[in-house]
Amino acid sequence: MNIANKTVLITGANRGLGQALVEEALRRGAKRVYAGARQPFSHEDGRVTPLILDVTNLTLIEAAVANVDALDMVINNAGLSLYEDFSDRAMLERHLAINLVGPYDVTQAVLPLLTRSRGAIVNVLSLASLAPSPFNPAYSVSKAAAFSMSQALRALLAGQGVRVHAVLPGPMDTEMTRELDIPKASPESAAREIFDGVEKGEEEIFPDPMSATMAEGWRGSALKALERQMATYVDTTPVKSLAR
Repeated sequence: MNIANKTVLITGANRGLGQALVEEALRRGAKRVYAGARQPFSHEDGRVTPLILDVTNLTLIEAAVANVDALDMVINNAGLSLYEDFSDRAMLERHLAINLVGPYDVTQAVLPLLTRSRGAIVNVLSLASLAPSPFNPAYSVSKAAAFSMSQALRALLAGQGVRVHAVLPGPMDTEMTRELDIPKASPESAAREIFDGVEKGEEEIFPDPMSATMAEGWRGSALKALERQMATYVDTTPVKSLAR
């Protein structure tokens, strides 16, 4: 998919990677960028339409999507990362609500539009989807679950022409990793690599130097082969229960 003249919805669009994704989509000639955020904000480019969108609030999700006439791509970028010791169930539930259920609800809400355009779903995940960060276990569990969801949707929606991309970045220089004293990629460089990966049709996108070292090994792995094998068991007729 070439981003030029396309319509994109980005969640968590007012800062960090989300903000960089908005700017990169504009740079590549997007026709319309719906920028979802929990708080009102403005943008000087007339192609940007800000939306009040809290991914934990289904009513707000549906109200935001009601303002979207057509859509070629959704980027589920909004996320949460809080450091904890995995002893607080409420903390786990909070991570799951934002990092798993939120993207699920947003995807369900826009799926009729994406089916119509034969568009794309881009889920921003983490290398912690593949191997947990012991200092951040609830985040890791939620991102691993979101990766599994991405793989399942990829198989279920293939017959409807909707592509699903999983973005697996390492640390980026955003508020989420401010406390980590480790090498970090810039959000701007990651945004460029994410759109490059989408345009190349990469199912898993490794958008920074740290994650890129994993790319070849993952794509040739037994786990990736197993995903493809499992996908062959899916009936390719439209899954009516997924599009409402």
